[in-house]
Amino acid sequence: MNGRIVVGYTANDSGADALALGTRIARASEAILDVVMVLPSEAHNSTVPTDTGYERYLKGQSREWLAEASESLDDEDVVQSLHVRYAESFAEGLIAAAHEFGASLIVVGAARGGLLGRSRIGSVANELLHSSDVPVALAPVGQRDVPVTQGVTRVTAAIGTRPGADALLEASVRLARATHAPLRLVSLVPIDLPAGLDEGLVELTGAVHADEVLAAARRELPANVDATAVAATGATIEEAVQGLDWHDGELVLVGSSRLAAPRHLFLGSTAAKMLRELPVPMIVVPRTTA
Repeated sequence: MNGRIVVGYTANDSGADALALGTRIARASEAILDVVMVLPSEAHNSTVPTDTGYERYLKGQSREWLAEASESLDDEDVVQSLHVRYAESFAEGLIAAAHEFGASLIVVGAARGGLLGRSRIGSVANELLHSSDVPVALAPVGQRDVPVTQGVTRVTAAIGTRPGADALLEASVRLARATHAPLRLVSLVPIDLPAGLDEGLVELTGAVHADEVLAAARRELPANVDATAVAATGATIEEAVQGLDWHDGELVLVGSSRLAAPRHLFLGSTAAKMLRELPVPMIVVPRTTA
């Protein structure tokens, strides 16, 4: 990757999970880590007299939290840069920071209250997943307990047939190369078909279709890139995700919904269902991405 990764940091467990995941990816890909805290924009309160003393305190406290977070990682193999930014919303500030630094990824933590190892979408992640033009990684609850030295053990791409599959495949290949991780292609084609169809016929046609999708994806791979391929099986997306094997250091890439505006994200129903069951971090990729 050798690029830059923006971590949206907050001084709580969710922020620690995001920082741990961002550090692990940066370490594996030799990327620079930009740790960003976003404070409310002064412009938002333009009609209210500004309390400069409070602003100085808030900024100073934010820098102190950033410094403590950086020191807690104690990883000399990752180049880190700490930033405080102002914006109307946390998501807006992170997107602006990603543009400012030319980052290829934004990392945020799951909302509090989620199950250990699972991601629960909070307001910040929700806004990012419906507006960002930069890929977004969601750090599951407890990601801070995964050793950053573990690196990325595998990159899995959830391949489908909708527009944007080519961008997803390209992003997956780049990430696998950058992190020196094996690539796995997973087809979710035969799942969530309309109710009432003959189960045997659905299973047969679904398996054939899945094989075709995986074969087509393999043909699009660069000549020097190899990948394993598997068709997910199950009556539902959730069941299929539970039936697949997952590595502790794995990353899953999915494409944004067909409803997304070009070059922007929109979390589709399939990805949302996967997210509820995935025990590993998910990265959502815009339909077209640089």
